[in-house]
Amino acid sequence: MRVRLESTTKVVEVDGVPARVWEGETDSGIPVAALITRIAVEEGQPQGQFQAELAECRAPTVAGPAAEAWPMRMLL
Repeated sequence: MRVRLESTTKVVEVDGVPARVWEGETDSGIPVAALITRIAVEEGQPQGQFQAELAECRAPTVAGPAAEAWPMRMLL
């Protein structure tokens, strides 16, 4: 499976750890959301460019209480 994600400005807490909400879709067009707690770039790659791109966030499409209520089936 391939998923294309975009970072949003929304941050939620998962088991006491802040996680940024990323939204996107699968290759077949199924909408998905991912809660990312960590992301890294391999050594030798352009760290500065990565950090600049990582700072680019859009508003989430899900807002309000629904954005805070993550069903257990969505948490690994």
